[in-house]
Amino acid sequence: MTNTAPILFVDDEAPLRHAAAQALMLADLQVIACPDAATALAQLERDFPGVLVTDIRMPGMDGLSLMAEALKIDAELPVILVTGHGDVDLAVQSMRDGAYDFLEKPYAPARLVQAAIRALEKRRLTLENRRLRAVAGPDLAADPVATRLLGRSAVMTRLRASLRAVAATEADVLIEGATGTGKTVMAQTLHDISARATRPFVGVNCAALPIALIENELFGHEAGAFPGATRPRYGKFEHARGGTLFLDEVDSLPLSVQGKLLHAIEHRVVTRIGSNDPIALDLRILASSKGDLVEAVRRGQFRGDLLYRLNVVTLRLPPLAERREDIPMVFSALLATAATRAGRSPPDVPGAVLSALTMRDWPGNVRELRNAAERMALGLDPDFAQADIAADDSLAGQVAAHERRLIAAALAANGGSIKATYTALRLSRKALYEKMQRHGLSREQFRDDGAEASVSATDVSKT
Repeated sequence: MTNTAPILFVDDEAPLRHAAAQALMLADLQVIACPDAATALAQLERDFPGVLVTDIRMPGMDGLSLMAEALKIDAELPVILVTGHGDVDLAVQSMRDGAYDFLEKPYAPARLVQAAIRALEKRRLTLENRRLRAVAGPDLAADPVATRLLGRSAVMTRLRASLRAVAATEADVLIEGATGTGKTVMAQTLHDISARATRPFVGVNCAALPIALIENELFGHEAGAFPGATRPRYGKFEHARGGTLFLDEVDSLPLSVQGKLLHAIEHRVVTRIGSNDPIALDLRILASSKGDLVEAVRRGQFRGDLLYRLNVVTLRLPPLAERREDIPMVFSALLATAATRAGRSPPDVPGAVLSALTMRDWPGNVRELRNAAERMALGLDPDFAQADIAADDSLAGQVAAHERRLIAAALAANGGSIKATYTALRLSRKALYEKMQRHGLSREQFRDDGAEASVSATDVSKT
């Protein structure tokens, strides 16, 4: 299915413009090909759902001027600059001025596609956060941490406090969590509330890098370093200068690269392939792991010295199964976002469905829950959550399971308030307590005390 978020591709040379558009469309991406800056600007508005890719050298308004005008419309719009030979230094400076990335001509079509996909994902997260802030109102909108890391549970309250505390430092951070828990969102949030927020945030999916190209991607190369290296190339470390480098799934890197990564992190220097000259860097390192790195060290699959360099501070994102009381709130926010994206009003969610959602384990975590919200927003599979519930398929078992779902949903909707729950269910206080005891429910599972725990930077290191 074609991605509906468009890529504005701007180049005054028709053959290059058509070739790039074809490469993007073959990757199932939507393209709006523009021959000049004015045509592209006519397409832009603040909540434009896509990204901008533009050549720098164009007659009339050039790519740098186009970027400046586009960022006036929306300062968070990802802009990818396409440079010719000799423009690399100019492009790097432009990244400091707000560009998301740049590509050097001639570039492989696959590199254009990969850069566009990364930019589209960043744009999706930006617009999703905007919609959440709009739904949440001015109080929550002023707090990007609470907006992005949703949940009333004690574990999420402590995690947000820890994140705020460590963001105020320069400490490197290791983010642990199962697949789909939101490690990338946490890394981006940490950067956005840090002193480096106006500088680049460069993410590297270590698991997606071909083994033969890992060093080149991370550290770059000099001209002539190997056949085909006709000009120097910046690696991700240099792209992140002044900002934050996020090494996603760092546990997937081969041991042969881990030693060089350790040296770069310890000394904050990189040496490009084919060079003997170290380049000093000012940047912060964030890393994530979906597995247990201590166990990986024990098995000889990860260097212990690298682990202890990365985990100056460790933050752990819990799976949804460990914070079930947050599921209704998270699902409702995801549903509102999905419905807005689909141009629909969010559907009402029956209490039984919310309760059923709460009882599921969600092995894919927030990512899986988002997929469920997308289906419901589109009117598909409305009873998906109820299919996995009852182990006892007798009439009595199904009635009991349905009653438990209704009570759990009412408790979740009312933040654990007993009075509001028995009033909504038209029960007496005594009857509600008896049923909660019978079904193993407690108000603490759903309680919203509205308070954030405070934690010092010293305490964070123990998290």
